[in-house]
Amino acid sequence: MLEHTPLSLQLPVCPRSISIHRLQTCKTQQEIKQLHALSLKTGNFDHPSAASRFLALYADPKINNLDYARSVFEQIQEPTLVCWNILIKCYVENQRSNNAIALFYELLDELTPDNSTLPCVIKGCARLNAIEEGKQIHGLVLKIGFGIDKFVQSSLVSMYSKCGETKSARKVFDQMGDRDLVSWNSLLDGYSRCGEVELAMELFYQMPDRDSFSWTVLVDGFSKCGRIEKASEIFNQMPAKNLVSWNAMINGYMKSRNFEGARQLFNQMPTRSQITWNSMIAGYEFNGKYMEALELFQAMLIEGLLPNQATLVGALSAVSGLAILSKGKWIHSFMVKNGFELDGVLGTSLIDMYSKCGSIESALTVYQRIPRKKLGHWTAIIVGLGMHGMANNALELFSEMCKAGMKPHAITFLGVLNACSHAGLVDIGHYYFSKMIHDYGIEPTIEHYGCLVDLLCRAGYLEEAKNIVENMPMKPNKVIWMSLLSGSRNYGNVNLGEYAAHRLIELAPETVGCYVILSNMYAVAGQWDKVSQVRELMKKKGITKEPGCSSIEHKDVLHEFIVGDKSHPQTKEIYSKLSEMKKKLLSMGHVPDTSQVLLCLEGDKEKEAELENHSERLAIAFGLINVEPGSPIRIIKNLRVCNDCHSVTKLLSDIYNTEIIVRDNSRFHHFKNGFCSCKDFW
Repeated sequence: MLEHTPLSLQLPVCPRSISIHRLQTCKTQQEIKQLHALSLKTGNFDHPSAASRFLALYADPKINNLDYARSVFEQIQEPTLVCWNILIKCYVENQRSNNAIALFYELLDELTPDNSTLPCVIKGCARLNAIEEGKQIHGLVLKIGFGIDKFVQSSLVSMYSKCGETKSARKVFDQMGDRDLVSWNSLLDGYSRCGEVELAMELFYQMPDRDSFSWTVLVDGFSKCGRIEKASEIFNQMPAKNLVSWNAMINGYMKSRNFEGARQLFNQMPTRSQITWNSMIAGYEFNGKYMEALELFQAMLIEGLLPNQATLVGALSAVSGLAILSKGKWIHSFMVKNGFELDGVLGTSLIDMYSKCGSIESALTVYQRIPRKKLGHWTAIIVGLGMHGMANNALELFSEMCKAGMKPHAITFLGVLNACSHAGLVDIGHYYFSKMIHDYGIEPTIEHYGCLVDLLCRAGYLEEAKNIVENMPMKPNKVIWMSLLSGSRNYGNVNLGEYAAHRLIELAPETVGCYVILSNMYAVAGQWDKVSQVRELMKKKGITKEPGCSSIEHKDVLHEFIVGDKSHPQTKEIYSKLSEMKKKLLSMGHVPDTSQVLLCLEGDKEKEAELENHSERLAIAFGLINVEPGSPIRIIKNLRVCNDCHSVTKLLSDIYNTEIIVRDNSRFHHFKNGFCSCKDFW
């Protein structure tokens, strides 16, 4: 909003006993305080013009001491409207719009606001998104005769636009006799923010003048709507591209998953801001391009740029996706070295990172060292403990959290319900689901129902799960149908599995896992004709099964294996270790569970050979060769661990006296001394 006559120029002249020249030449807060003390000593402060002058000096952006300004204001016996305006504006400019609005309502009991007061307080309403208060003030504007004031109208257009009330903004805009560029841009910005890009485009071409903001708003609007080609067309037409417009295009490309377009723009930029780097890193991370996100993070550091909180959150999330613990530890060390506080979202991100990298001990250490724990920290560690099968610990912490006066929110209960699901605590899960609704008034979302259905399916309560699915207050999503299908496959209920699969295919026919689980269920049941039918359907739809893949980090390098992989440089040593593992397993009495082989192979020998070459066994062999004795072997698997591999890994942890930590597509398994943390429930 354009400013008109500065408030400081409206101030009356103070008495000669306090030199005007001395007041005008004050450059520091100390000088002002000295003159302030002198005025109190001489009794001149009681003069309205002197008090107003001191108030203006303390509120001046160069000094900006809001507490002193308020103190001076409180000492003025009958503050003029100018004094009220100075303090209201100071509150708004210092991001304390609540105080500004409260002070405005006090003003109404004493004086009538003018066209300096109203734009400031309306701006405060816009910053708070306080549309109801804004509408009330608009009513007052009309009542006291400022409805056609240029500056008041402009501020109203801006407020309605920022609050998403574009129709009201347009109504005020159309009533304006003298529209400046700020008013045009405000309405343009409102249309773009609300996704009304066609109206924005129409307004853009009606504008008598445009500046870089006008162009950038339009580019950003089309980018956020996913219309990246139109955004690019406008971007290329810009007379002078600014940094904000480049960033808007990068965000648009990332949103539309055009990574090459985003990177090409990034490389072409004449200058980059921290926002640019953060947009690229967050875009890569959000789209599962974790390695690219980390590479860019490292490139940023090489260029000498210090990351901020948003950068580090993106980098830690990328580490979580890859489960590269050493990278996470390095970023943690970097944060400590550079003095980043863990009281906020960074602490939550660190707990989440360590949990997802398999080091729940480190996650607990971070959690315990946070001095002022917030709800996000409690929630993150509860989720992490549940993910690692430590349901009792998670529930104990939840109880502690409640005793500490923290009120759990919906996400906290997702962590609690997931913990119950991974431990098979059906009754306790029901208890917390009910507690969430009746004790905390939280309406269950589809995610909460998904947790409850998953809990029942994992524990074999398939009919109860089906009943919940059919009576939910919302339509089941593909995650819920997948839970019912997976539970049916695990417990051999072919009829229910077919029911869930058919519903899932109707809802999301592109879901690869649906066809795979259905095929596997038929294979376990020996219904090979139906296996062929499913595979033929997949072929017809162009759907390919994701191969099982296991990865293990060693010396900052991520080593990936697929079933029967022989591409690794250490293949000879790995297969030699596999032979050794096989002999030791046989000596321990292990009998391969060939029912886990979901291919139509004739003999048991062929089936056993298929099991022996599963990707996690190759990763374990690599770990036994390369990981330092005494250190845990950490493996990430993209699919669910099969029963035979689960049994084998338990035995191997005992045979080689090594802890093996496996993260599959739903949880963590800690294998140690022949046992698994999941207690054979997963």
